[in-house]
Amino acid sequence: MPRRRRHSRVSAQEGGREEEAPPEVAALLSAQSQSPQKFQETADPVLLRGIFEIRRGSCDVVLSQRALKWRPIQPERPADNYKFDLLCKEESLELKNIFSVKLKRRCSAKQPRSGTLLGITLFFCLKKEQNKLKDCTLDLINLSEDHCDVWFRQFKKILAGFSNRPKSLKILLNPQSHKKEATQVYYEKVEPLLKLAGIKTDVTITEYKGHALSLLKECELQGFDGVVCVGGDGSASEVAHALLLRAQKSAGIETDQILTPVRAQLPLGLIPAADTTSLFVCGAEDRTWAAPMPGSTNILAHSLHGVPHVVTATLHIIMGHIQPVDVCSFSTTGKLLRFGFSAMFGFGGRTLALAEKYRWMSPSQRRDFSVIKALAKLEPEDCEISFLPLNGSQDDPKMRAQGLLNSDCNDQWKIIQGQFLNVSIMAIPCLCSEAPRGLAPNTRINNGSMALIIARNTSRPQFIKHLKRYASIKNQFNFPFVETYTVLEVKVHPRNTTSGYSPEEDRPHEATLENSFPWNVDGDLMEVASEVHVRLHPRLISLYGGSLEEVNDFQVTCNCL
Repeated sequence: MPRRRRHSRVSAQEGGREEEAPPEVAALLSAQSQSPQKFQETADPVLLRGIFEIRRGSCDVVLSQRALKWRPIQPERPADNYKFDLLCKEESLELKNIFSVKLKRRCSAKQPRSGTLLGITLFFCLKKEQNKLKDCTLDLINLSEDHCDVWFRQFKKILAGFSNRPKSLKILLNPQSHKKEATQVYYEKVEPLLKLAGIKTDVTITEYKGHALSLLKECELQGFDGVVCVGGDGSASEVAHALLLRAQKSAGIETDQILTPVRAQLPLGLIPAADTTSLFVCGAEDRTWAAPMPGSTNILAHSLHGVPHVVTATLHIIMGHIQPVDVCSFSTTGKLLRFGFSAMFGFGGRTLALAEKYRWMSPSQRRDFSVIKALAKLEPEDCEISFLPLNGSQDDPKMRAQGLLNSDCNDQWKIIQGQFLNVSIMAIPCLCSEAPRGLAPNTRINNGSMALIIARNTSRPQFIKHLKRYASIKNQFNFPFVETYTVLEVKVHPRNTTSGYSPEEDRPHEATLENSFPWNVDGDLMEVASEVHVRLHPRLISLYGGSLEEVNDFQVTCNCL
């Protein structure tokens, strides 16, 4: 019979590695009430059955192919005792939510790596509030070496059977992200979890913008199960672009004429190391409010995971949760410019171009200053916008998912002309804390369509009022000058001979194209002097992350603290 633990330093270890045993596991596990006489008969075959001490009480523990179940061992039930039934309730943990198992030992100064065996520690994934995931532990205490060895080996065998989980990852870390704290975030929060899960990593710290792109063009990725980017929206978009270019090159496709690109070969993981937001004071009431836009608010990670949370993103990677995501391609005169997830033209592009000029400022100051200056010089762009709408008659989800709908078979282009303050084209909802409904709330990450949001010319106070709506629960599109469309393709053709962004003092000081127009593509500045053609490519890349529906249905019979 296992003995109760004494208050001493213990560790969960395998191969010499130590982990501090977490306190107060009892509050993490909830019960599923079932018959107190015996375990419910199910079609789930039993693998092992034994006695362990759990939460300072002896339990009858059953390991099946799908779950670990346990019930306290109690004396014979008194007659008609309802409270006794509650004490004998069964608890369970699904095996698919376990990501690591270690032997638990009592440590001492003389024997730091081979102390007295106490039992087994299971590390599992738990859903918390607001789509967050948490790593938790469950201790199975039994002092028998032989008994624990049998169970330990069985748990290891079960974990090895999850073939979708990565075993080796290529890590690209942007040290400039999140006030230059991305390196600390990775080594303190991400790497310990990856090591605990037994995932091998190869870390490269990027040194300049475009470093990840050049690296992924040439480096060998055959031994990796995925690529992980630690940074903000710009870094993640650059890595996604590089993986897609690499896939086209491997398939022998000319990048200048890509109509139907092939999928990226490896999934991409996003660790949201950047956690900054664009805040500034504006408006008649002189209140601080946020102007969310790609590149400033972890939009990619938030849209993918439902929350920009480092541990949540890491656990999705460890558990092998993969979501196919729609991607846009941006091209001009038949030449591919880049791949991306969202873009802004007009106000959003000018704001980013101004921010790039003032790199000597801190990130928050640079964003605030650029937004205020762009609003002060708010001017519309004279454009012709043509788009291919997603009509109900051609709305076949299977065809969209396979990329079979295109302009050749659906020649129903619409054209609008006029003065536009901002044009947004988004293949993802662009969720962020400053826009809880999303910049494109009617779009999903893989529904086979893009959101086209157009703000026509209006007064500055009205446009600011429109921007403020993003931070509220009110409909940000309920303005006469705002139009929204669900589309498959978009062409933006500026009709100005010179851009409204042409004053020399407002031009970025590096590599600015004459008479070019700035675009904000996932937080990266793209300057183009002619028409830009944006195409949607359904499910072109796979990202590590659970859909919001999948996260909400996370079948862990546990409660969070």
